[in-house]
Amino acid sequence: MQIFGVDIGGSGIKGAPVDLDRGDLAQERCKVLTPHPATPDGVADGVKQVIDHFGWTGPVGLTFPGVVTGGAMVRTAANVDKSWIDTDARALFGGRLGGLPVTVVNDADAAGVAEMQFGAGRGRAGTVVLLTFGTGIGSAVFVDGVLVPNTELGHLELGGHDAEKKASSKAKEDHGLSWEQWAGRVQKYLAHVEMLFSPELFIIGGGVSRKADKFLPHIKGVKAEIVPAQLQNNAGIVGAAMRAAQQRP
Repeated sequence: MQIFGVDIGGSGIKGAPVDLDRGDLAQERCKVLTPHPATPDGVADGVKQVIDHFGWTGPVGLTFPGVVTGGAMVRTAANVDKSWIDTDARALFGGRLGGLPVTVVNDADAAGVAEMQFGAGRGRAGTVVLLTFGTGIGSAVFVDGVLVPNTELGHLELGGHDAEKKASSKAKEDHGLSWEQWAGRVQKYLAHVEMLFSPELFIIGGGVSRKADKFLPHIKGVKAEIVPAQLQNNAGIVGAAMRAAQQRP
């Protein structure tokens, strides 16, 4: 079965039909830049552009980089325009897409669900924490395979700042950090999360997961196992499609 998945990020909006039997993209993904400012109307136009590229007419799962409650209502908007707060995202996207069935889920939660079923978390019990490093830091926490939604651990305080302001991949670029320097920041962040949650496994997702060999060897002193996401930066697309499939009547 195929369902369309869209991953909305602070820098890009990417999507593709997903083969849910394999947990992988059925076609090469289409990506457009996230508009700035990333207003609801601007982002909805970008989503429509991605879906129109494939001529898709079925159910659509979308991720959103913030807290989403009830599969519809946006409650936070750290890396998009603040006008998103209290927006009914399901109604917005459904209207812009001509009434297609739409499901909306937190972006890291979607990536985590995909990794737990098809990737690095498959078959893992206990506490597993997936962290996506991109424009911000997204998080998904699982206890014996069950998701604790909307954790938003990128906003934990670290050194007097939101952790994502210091340890996201955007922070690496903004501050011109080497991989080793950035790994030092990630290490401090992981140690803080480990102190709070004592996970057995950290899964590192987002675009940087493709370059795990450049920074993971520099992370020391964290007791939990640390592995890169197997689905890499496609995990959000796959997880969004999975959630949409679960919501089908």
